[in-house]
Amino acid sequence: MQSVEEIGTIVNHLSEVCRDAQNGFDAAAKATKDTSLRAEFVQYSLQRRTFADDLDEILGSMGETPRSGGSVAGALHRCWINMKVALANNDRYAVLAECERGEDSAVNAYREALASQLPPGVETLVESQYEQVQRVHDRVKELRDAAHAQ
Repeated sequence: MQSVEEIGTIVNHLSEVCRDAQNGFDAAAKATKDTSLRAEFVQYSLQRRTFADDLDEILGSMGETPRSGGSVAGALHRCWINMKVALANNDRYAVLAECERGEDSAVNAYREALASQLPPGVETLVESQYEQVQRVHDRVKELRDAAHAQ
């Protein structure tokens, strides 16, 4: 079993990943002219805010202090920089490709977290969030592929 500090580090990282995704989906929603796509992005942004809040609540119950803001990981940072370029061009495929790339990072972060020894209550939450993150990833990939085919 991992120490409280190690578990706190893992949960904090997932919270940061969720905040990154929240910000990315929010930016994508503001940039797209497609109202149905905007609605999906807003839904995903709100979902990730809720995920981060739930993770932060677990941290608080463990006596750990949640970090604010998004991730400092270079890969995620580069992903959202690429998102800004895609948004500037307002290219549906490019925006969806960058969203999918961000979701790849989120899926990997959750897989890594689940591979560690998390306490049952934390593991249950992380597992539930992972399943939903995977579904969003698959949906964004499906939309990206459809946009590419057009």
